Amino acid sequence: MDRRWGWKSDLPTFADTPPRVIRLELNQFVRDASAEQIRAWDSSIPWLQRESTELVSSHEPARAFTAILEYELPLEQRRPDLIVLEGGAVVVVELKGKEFPSQGDLDQVASYARDLRNYHRECHERPVHAVLVPERATLLNETRSGVRVVSKEGLRRVLLELASACALPPLTPEAFLAPNSYAPLPTLVHAARLLFRKEELPSIWRAKAATDPALDLITRIAHEAHATATRRLVLVTGLPGSGKTLLGLRLVHASFLDDLSVARKGRGSASPAVFLSGNDPLVTVLQDALKGAGGDGKVFVRRVRDYRVKYSKDAKTEPPEHVLVFDEAQRAFDEGFLLHKHRTKGRPGPPPQGSEPEQFIAFSERIPRWCVVLALIGSGQEIFSGEDGGLDQWRSAIEGARESQRWTIHAPPELGDVFARSTFHVSYHRELNLNTELRFRQAADVHDFVDRALRGDGSQATREVGGRLQADQVRFLVTRDLDEARRYACDRYESFREARYGLLASSKDKLLPRYGVPNQYQATKFNLGPWYNAPQDAPESCCRLDRVATEFGAQGLELDLAVLAWGSDFARVAGDWSIARSGGYSYPVRDPVGIRRNVYRVLLTRGRDGTVVFVPPDPYLDETARFLLDCGFLPLVAAS
Repeated sequence: MDRRWGWKSDLPTFADTPPRVIRLELNQFVRDASAEQIRAWDSSIPWLQRESTELVSSHEPARAFTAILEYELPLEQRRPDLIVLEGGAVVVVELKGKEFPSQGDLDQVASYARDLRNYHRECHERPVHAVLVPERATLLNETRSGVRVVSKEGLRRVLLELASACALPPLTPEAFLAPNSYAPLPTLVHAARLLFRKEELPSIWRAKAATDPALDLITRIAHEAHATATRRLVLVTGLPGSGKTLLGLRLVHASFLDDLSVARKGRGSASPAVFLSGNDPLVTVLQDALKGAGGDGKVFVRRVRDYRVKYSKDAKTEPPEHVLVFDEAQRAFDEGFLLHKHRTKGRPGPPPQGSEPEQFIAFSERIPRWCVVLALIGSGQEIFSGEDGGLDQWRSAIEGARESQRWTIHAPPELGDVFARSTFHVSYHRELNLNTELRFRQAADVHDFVDRALRGDGSQATREVGGRLQADQVRFLVTRDLDEARRYACDRYESFREARYGLLASSKDKLLPRYGVPNQYQATKFNLGPWYNAPQDAPESCCRLDRVATEFGAQGLELDLAVLAWGSDFARVAGDWSIARSGGYSYPVRDPVGIRRNVYRVLLTRGRDGTVVFVPPDPYLDETARFLLDCGFLPLVAAS
């Protein structure tokens, strides 16, 4: 069955159809409906029909309104209870069998309206209203968090009010329900699966405009390198969540690379491109998601260390690829740290020579005729010792290359200072700076807001940025009660089985275990693949909210919602950020405060819908909780 809804009709037909017939239609569409869901339908359909009858009798144009029950948002398996097409307006109605709605209930229906505005072709220039009906409430009609909250006997009056305020041409059900009318931006894991299957990525207006120019430019650079037998280093910078990893995955799966491969010993290149990441959890999660394709997913995503070790053993071995994508390139290790790890871990073989950028440039020079090295660089995400060498390492790698004069660097203008005194050719392109945040459901300013807070800016300007985010339904909430944070996550995604929400924390904090957050080293050693990918009710799923992923398990990955347990390792003390209670480092770092700040930058930017911050009720963290609220985080309050 191709349809994406349980019931569709005009209001008079809906009102006059026996409730049992409607319920059977819904049950046929939602074949796995629980007994509780069936009871909810049996309870709500009769009173919804009464409200429809009253609306039609009092407002003649309402005869042409359309009622759509259990509309499933494509690719997401979320289903608003009711959508009403009221002429030119769209009203999303969510029903809850309770007297007092929670913040999670409010944000659930608000997110439906937000995503229809952002991702539905017919809705992005129309008013889309969110209405919540707590069915046990009486005489209720108010607005909370941008949502109309009304008791069931007042629903028709709210629908009439919203319809009367819109003078746009009517939206027909045929246009609203047309195939491909709703195209959300996919999660990173979902996008990787689509790319493997060679399917077209769902695109939305803003996402396409933000990322396609960079991919088009890199495609031209690859063709030029092939035609001129030259080597290129392409540096792409961007905010967290701006699509850098997705850009790299799209490039290594691009079909045009097959035509540019140079034959090796009578055969074509075994693999024209490879996606490499020093972020082991990212590799683990993507390989787990793609393992159904064979080879445990290793054909598509590889670890930087595995690749480095392989081609370090024999200086004559040719990599089979022409394009090397180095994800999280700002985290590339310097030579000193590689030597330190070699000694302390007792690794076999000769000690490494050079930094990771130097080694990869050397590997790529073994590739016949031409190559492209794409380095994806996230700003402010260096979180580990040995990672803070900066972009100077990539410049030095080209300067010291055996074929340095055959190299051209392509970079965004923002990196001009890094290459100002270079003797080799540097070409600057604005397309190589991804400055649009795509992770956060079309909301801008997430990076700016987080950066302001982590730098101690509690000004009115910061609160205004936070206010815009809250209005866009990207939530930054604060609670001192961990169970309340868990309840919020469960309420918000109650009917969204594909949603992923999980518990995050800093690896360096020692206070959190006292408050039920097991962030100790041994407790966080588990397989992150199922943690991100397993069904919500699986014991290993992140949605159980019982196991913690640290910054190392979260960087480069995403959740629909992050529940962040704030530790004492980065706390407000006497008006400034303090790392006095942070653990030390086994290898010297240049800026330990900057590393801690980057850790919390990563942890605060994992949630596509936002972050709930649990600040333990410890006196040492009281100032931290107050400061976050001063910045524009909202308090998470219990249902009332």
